[in-house]
Amino acid sequence: MTQVDLLRNSDTVPVALQPGLRARWVGLLERCSPEQAQWYQGFADSPARPQLLKAMACSPAFADYCTRYPAMLIELADSGALDQPLAAGAIDGELAAASAACTNADELGACLRQFRHRHWLRIVWRDINRVAPMEATVADLSALAEVCVRRALDWLHEELCREWGEPQSRAGVPQRMLVIAMGKLGAGELNLSSDIDLVFSYPEAGETVGGPRTVDNQQFFIRLGQRLIKALDARTGDGFVFRVDMRLRPYGQSGPLVVSFDALEEYYEDQGRDWERYALIKARCIAGDPKVGNGLMARLRPFVYRRYLDFSAIDSLRDMKGMIQREVVRRSLQDNIKLGSGGIREIEFIAQCFQLIRGGQEPELQERALQTILTNLRDMELLPAPVVADLQAANVFLRNTEHAIQAWRDEQTQKLPAAEDAQAALAWAMGFSGWDDFAEELARLRGRVAEHFANVIASPDEETSLNKDHLNEWQALIEDADQEELAAAFTAAGYDDAEEVARRLVALLGGAVVQRMQGSARERLDDFLPLLLEQLSEAEEPGRTLLRLLPLIESVLRRTAYLVLLMENPGALRQLVRLCDASPWVSRQLAAHPVLLDELLDARSLYSVPDKDGLHSELRQRMLRIDEQDLEAQMEALRYFRLAHVLRVAASEIGGSLPLMKVSDYLTAIAEVVLEAVVDIAWQNLVEKHGAPTATDGLPSERRHFVVLGYGKMGGIELGYGSDLDLVFLHDAPAGAITDGERPLDSNMFYTRLGQRIIHILSATTRLGALYEVDMRLRPSGNSGLLVSSFSAFRDYQRGQAWTWEHQALVRARVVVGDEVLAAKFNELRGEILQIQRDQAALREDVVAMREKMRQHLLPAGGEKNGKFHLKQGLGGIVDIEFMVQYAVLAWSHLHPPLHNYTDNIRILESLRERGLIPEADTQALIDAYIAFRSESHRASLQEQKGLLDDTLLTAERANVQRLWQRLMVADQAG
Repeated sequence: MTQVDLLRNSDTVPVALQPGLRARWVGLLERCSPEQAQWYQGFADSPARPQLLKAMACSPAFADYCTRYPAMLIELADSGALDQPLAAGAIDGELAAASAACTNADELGACLRQFRHRHWLRIVWRDINRVAPMEATVADLSALAEVCVRRALDWLHEELCREWGEPQSRAGVPQRMLVIAMGKLGAGELNLSSDIDLVFSYPEAGETVGGPRTVDNQQFFIRLGQRLIKALDARTGDGFVFRVDMRLRPYGQSGPLVVSFDALEEYYEDQGRDWERYALIKARCIAGDPKVGNGLMARLRPFVYRRYLDFSAIDSLRDMKGMIQREVVRRSLQDNIKLGSGGIREIEFIAQCFQLIRGGQEPELQERALQTILTNLRDMELLPAPVVADLQAANVFLRNTEHAIQAWRDEQTQKLPAAEDAQAALAWAMGFSGWDDFAEELARLRGRVAEHFANVIASPDEETSLNKDHLNEWQALIEDADQEELAAAFTAAGYDDAEEVARRLVALLGGAVVQRMQGSARERLDDFLPLLLEQLSEAEEPGRTLLRLLPLIESVLRRTAYLVLLMENPGALRQLVRLCDASPWVSRQLAAHPVLLDELLDARSLYSVPDKDGLHSELRQRMLRIDEQDLEAQMEALRYFRLAHVLRVAASEIGGSLPLMKVSDYLTAIAEVVLEAVVDIAWQNLVEKHGAPTATDGLPSERRHFVVLGYGKMGGIELGYGSDLDLVFLHDAPAGAITDGERPLDSNMFYTRLGQRIIHILSATTRLGALYEVDMRLRPSGNSGLLVSSFSAFRDYQRGQAWTWEHQALVRARVVVGDEVLAAKFNELRGEILQIQRDQAALREDVVAMREKMRQHLLPAGGEKNGKFHLKQGLGGIVDIEFMVQYAVLAWSHLHPPLHNYTDNIRILESLRERGLIPEADTQALIDAYIAFRSESHRASLQEQKGLLDDTLLTAERANVQRLWQRLMVADQAG
């Protein structure tokens, strides 16, 4: 059959879209049978022609699906499904019949995928051509996802019952898994390429009945959940049905895939966070017994909606808003219509703010759909009618824009396109003659949303208190950039090093980078510098502080949005000067990682370090926004989290709100939280490739059988700002165990690869540097030993082969991440080893010899010459105290077991004092010296100084340490 050109002179297809449209049309006809090609050509000459042109031009994905499955559009058009909404239940009935004919999981997967593609075509046709309004489109997409989940679950449940029997409660009541939809699916507002956020739960504990083998209900439903995810999410030759995201379940990635109702309720009551309240606002049971599902949601409702007016939600939403805004700046997401200023997320936050504050008292605010909530806010006079009208109009416009963006390639994105053809398609789909007209209307609506958002949620900006006259004077001096005049002005303003500061500033302004800056960027720099120079008048050493800040300014000259951030937030500029005045380390961190400037926006968070639970919660929120498959993004998120929180610790120490012991506690807590996330990522990555290790019965093990031991400063809860991590990995998987994936591994290889993956995630250098430097030399046999030891091998080594120095190291060893059962086994072994009765003379000789060897190897060249004292390795320094403590634990734990309860030096010293093993005055002297040395070490880090002090400092503390060393390690022969 002769192909004819699809386009005619009368067609209104934008010029930029015509070549691609012609190519797709030719490709489609070539793929069709003669009969199908004839139908398409006839369809192109029918009254549906304008709609066909628009669908194929604005959505290459639409054309691609037609090319892969030519019969789909023919069936949809002939049935009238393109022109009329489907009757309630029609989609469900269609898939129920199709899935019933499937005889295996592969057939089910193909059935689901083709069903999804068919209805995606229908929905895109109706959306792009505005046959259906936005509300109908999101409802249709949500119904499609819901039906796919429900029918797949039913089919897989029956399949698994044939294999394992029917799950029942202990009372004999049959059990079904519930699927709870969160986010947009829960609200019935799914977009064209959204993933679906799900949580799985089941009513009661029990076991299967009537099958060839019996398993407990949780194991049954975990396997069912795994199969359901695979049926929906796995990519096959037919693509996928929906991406499934399970990270909103209790404990996130580290939690079990499925939990009982009681466990779910207990989790939210005891550990639920604010962000989980937000997530549950839209939660809805979409599969399983509807009556049982309603009962579960009723049990969870008190966690979401408090009975009182909960104004604390405003601060929580402000915090989330700040986090999102920092992400927008950091990742350049202003073109993201969801996360950028005035985007979909801000409209949602406005609604959620009122829902969380008043939802417990106003049932009308417990609705899930955003447009409905906005209408109720207007009717309840909680928001003015014009504001609601603006928000609803913007929401419709933004969601239609989102659908048009995603229809282009069937990709999960909310970013405005940069390519000319994609821009033309988006503008045409949105009813505009060109991109400029569309962009203008989008900007207007986003501006209105941002304004209303600020009025409802945003905190008022701080007003600058800087002297306007002085600012004008600095402005004039910078414009002239005369070195002598600047030096004189700096001198008059009280700057130290005025001539050097003037020289460096003139060099910056005259440098090639500044000279090449575009007009707006150069204007930002010229506007920023007077503000900075005037703010520096509050510094103790303004000249030196400016010299510290110049590398930061140089680092952002190509990203002047950071200068705007500081100009629009005077409080952030004030904190920048304060911190860099106090610490060159802080200024170097900011220059290396300007994204950390975001942390200066809120002085409350900057000088308020969260506890470990707070760290867990914040990191979880950050990681939830990242695709589990995007390891690079996960690694960057972890690095930013660590850098940001270490900066907060430094700021709090500089500000005097954190004493030494707390500084180390928080730095260690940050490392532990990050390490736990790293282990989870590495575990998930390996399990996806190879399956999880199995127990002796061949079923997936409930345990991970893996722990990470922290030694040294990590084990002793004494991390500093630049400390590396001394780690050892152990596993206790059953002998002969293998993983249950398609590419199985034996347990030893699995855990070796797990260790390798953990080290890679920790130490790989990315844009934000390495997460932590890792030292594995304390594992059995050091660098020549296995990367991951079995517990039995570790136990045998510690009992029969370990050197004295390795038992010294064990004093400061503890489990920092991992399996509780294995952790208990390690703690028992550690106690056993440390309580061995040793020959004290031989022990003392070994410890002293190791100390001297360490001093010779680690004391810097010329270490204590020229009147200097090395804090760590010098005579009477930190390591001398640590070795005395380790000796005491090894020498006396067999008589005083509580000595090995702790891994940190201070509490061990206190234990020695309580048991009278070292006189009270002497232990206090050691404690005081240790705190003084550690304090100086932290100060030296913040000042970027080596750990060398003037020999005239801390003389009393050093003398005490040397005196007690002589008494305990040299002169005392009695033990």
